[in-house]
Amino acid sequence: MERTLILCKPDCVQRRLVGRVLGRFEDKGLNIIAIKMLQVTPELAREHYAEHVDKPFYPELEGFITGAPVVAAVIEGLEAIRVVREMLGATNGLKAAAGTIRGDFSSSQQKNLAHASDSAESAEREIGLYFSADDICGYEPTISPWLR
Repeated sequence: MERTLILCKPDCVQRRLVGRVLGRFEDKGLNIIAIKMLQVTPELAREHYAEHVDKPFYPELEGFITGAPVVAAVIEGLEAIRVVREMLGATNGLKAAAGTIRGDFSSSQQKNLAHASDSAESAEREIGLYFSADDICGYEPTISPWLR
């Protein structure tokens, strides 16, 4: 089983799309094994987006991600990182295919509803920024053998 971090960004929360977005992952057969709403601080934003801090767009990104609450979740399942990223669609909502989360609900590059880890290493690092080991409640649904 693979784990990934999902952040339902402020635009997702403000537009009341969190349930619909997370529901799509559950519909796909992925498990939500940790979830919480929080206000991202500037310090947490700098840790999370460390590779972007020196880029010209970073101040706007930090202002956006700290501007309203987010919902953070850990998603677990077979090839969860790839599956979640494919389900989200292209980063730019204007270029995301219909049927993807961003293709269906986003029309912006930065305000693109959700963040998902892009690799196993990123997932491990990012999950650790938002959750402690005690926050994660892994489980195997009894129906799992039928879905695989």
